[in-house]
Amino acid sequence: MIDSLLSTITDVLISSSDQVLAAADAAATTTPAASAPVSPGKPEVGPFRLISAIVIGITALLVLIIRFKMHPFITLLVVSMGVGIGSGLAPLETLKSVETGMGKALGFIAIVVGLGAMFGRMLEVSGGAERLARSIVRAFGEKNTQWAMTLTGFLISIPIFLDVGLVILIPIIYSLCKKAGKPLLYYGIPLLAGLAVSHSFIPPTPGPMTAAVMLQADLGWVILFGVIAGIPAAIIAGPLFGRYIADKVTCNIVFPVEGTEADDKDLPGFGMVLFLILLPLLMILIGTLIAIPAIGNYFTAVMFDRATIGDIIRFICHPFSALIIVSLVAFRLLGKFKGYTRDEVQEIATKSLEPVGIIILVTGAGGVFKSILSDTGIGTMIGDMMKTSAMSPLIAAFLIASFIRVAQGSATVAMVTTCGLMFPINEALGVGGRTLDLMVIAIAAGATVLSHVNDSGFWLVNRFFGMSVKDTLKSWTVSLTLVGLIGFAMVLLMSLFV
Repeated sequence: MIDSLLSTITDVLISSSDQVLAAADAAATTTPAASAPVSPGKPEVGPFRLISAIVIGITALLVLIIRFKMHPFITLLVVSMGVGIGSGLAPLETLKSVETGMGKALGFIAIVVGLGAMFGRMLEVSGGAERLARSIVRAFGEKNTQWAMTLTGFLISIPIFLDVGLVILIPIIYSLCKKAGKPLLYYGIPLLAGLAVSHSFIPPTPGPMTAAVMLQADLGWVILFGVIAGIPAAIIAGPLFGRYIADKVTCNIVFPVEGTEADDKDLPGFGMVLFLILLPLLMILIGTLIAIPAIGNYFTAVMFDRATIGDIIRFICHPFSALIIVSLVAFRLLGKFKGYTRDEVQEIATKSLEPVGIIILVTGAGGVFKSILSDTGIGTMIGDMMKTSAMSPLIAAFLIASFIRVAQGSATVAMVTTCGLMFPINEALGVGGRTLDLMVIAIAAGATVLSHVNDSGFWLVNRFFGMSVKDTLKSWTVSLTLVGLIGFAMVLLMSLFV
């Protein structure tokens, strides 16, 4: 029934798009006063045609991904070119916009995601993540293990992908539950909430990093706002919700614990691991603080009496430099501790790049979508329309990201598509400064809510915790939705003070 309906919708869209756009041109010709504002180099077309192009484009994006299972990278490229031509751009101009958008997006993202993947992989294979978890659990004590797992997930997911973090830490959850006689989700939900918060809100994780780059936000402020929004989200969606839901679902462990645990002496030190995780965040935050005139002037003129010192600090604390430094330090410290040869370290670094290729390409395709919307004037037109409405751009960004997330499942696709839509709208509305930084978290929050059966993360949790689909919806989906909603509520609260 659903397949037939989607197929019919697709056929109608394909067969009628030319007629709709032709009618749009006719309407624009007969009502020139209603024409959208035109910037130099942008096609002179009416608003109806622009709206038709973007509506058809977004619909086609969802149908192609959901119904026809097309890869998001190809789909974003095809839809972007279709929207460009449908909005009046010449075919060659459309291709030029594709090239420009891809280049601008990947110029930053490819470097930071690649470096972050190398660092995270070294932390993973060296046992750093396991050391962090063990040390935090011991420090918190048995009565506070829920809080320990939340903090562990929060820290681990900064350099390591959520799914990898879960794979590494799930044996610890199994062991804790057996020793304490607690339901699996009693410790599992706090861990998942901690992982989800950092994965969603805190760069250099690819999701928020991508959004920050596409919206041209300040990375240091995004990190700060992400931490502020993430802490209450992790507390409520983790330990508090975990206590409530643990006894209400049934978990049958599918993957029993096998083998022996690594000896403590074979794991790197806790201080070393914590230092490596926090180093890039602190460096980026310092770079942001130095960029504030009052602080930067104090450093350069008062403390050091040299005008160039601020530029030097900003250079060292740039995300590129920070991640290069932490990657090299991690290779040296962790590699030496584990006794890896140079060839083994090189192999670890090379293999770390394999899983991030798709993230980089989808991000680049999102940059193409953003470029097309800017060049066609669609974003400017929507922004002008929003000027007369009462809706906050933060709310609009959250709702758009939520809709795309629920419709097709991928948080990455939801974020890059929403950023592509919001960037030209922000330019038209004059959105900037801290509001732009908060919008990154708003989009990340929207792309987090309502994980369900079309999300690969849903099935990962389903299998590792041995739950039915219904129980996974009651636990994982609700916890992740709490993360998104509370994170967005914190965004709205912070927007009142910045």
